Amino acid sequence: MKRYRREDEVSYCLGITLTFELLKYAKEYARKVYVHSSINKNESFEKLEKMCRELHVPMEYSDKPFNILSQKENCYVIGEFSKFNRPVDKNKSHVVLHNPSNAGNMGTIMRSAAGFGITDLAIITPAVDEFDPKTIRASMGAVFHLNIEKFSSFSEYKEKCGERELYPFMLKAKIKLHDISPKAPYSLIFGNEATGLPDEFLSEGTSVIIPHSGRIDSLNLPIAASIALYEATKQDF
Repeated sequence: MKRYRREDEVSYCLGITLTFELLKYAKEYARKVYVHSSINKNESFEKLEKMCRELHVPMEYSDKPFNILSQKENCYVIGEFSKFNRPVDKNKSHVVLHNPSNAGNMGTIMRSAAGFGITDLAIITPAVDEFDPKTIRASMGAVFHLNIEKFSSFSEYKEKCGERELYPFMLKAKIKLHDISPKAPYSLIFGNEATGLPDEFLSEGTSVIIPHSGRIDSLNLPIAASIALYEATKQDF
């Protein structure tokens, strides 16, 4: 076993909670579960053993993978899984990330998207690796609930997903978030953490700004995405 690389066919979820998410929601991709010798063999461990046995997922008792893959002292379970491709559903609403560059931010947005019921994520490349263990960990396993598809350009995305309401979130936008009422299927579009969306997105659909005080210049990307997701879906809950 070697440290994770983007070109690998497999990735890893670090921790028993994330491994449970893998086994419950993406069991067809689970390959192996590694267990550390220091694990507390409690009720959760017995549940893990039972799930692996029923799903025919092998368990390997070895400390070596933890020395290679995890630097955290409290990690006693690692789930290994095959990377998967679940195309987005063109009939559903999407979150679109344009050139995201931070694994933690991407994972946090995955978690918010799943939490607000939007389970289709389109990624415009170049982009951070959606299967990096850091992304998986930040998503708290939400990655296993999502359809995720990558596109080489926004034009390619539009060509596949057809007519829909587009809402690029931009500081130069004139429409405020509370003034829109998205009707599905729609796309909430967010740019890179450092540069935001290019100006050409001002002519894509209805560009939107999240109003805030002048004490800051902009919102953190995952926070902006979470606010937008809440506003777009609040009538669904």
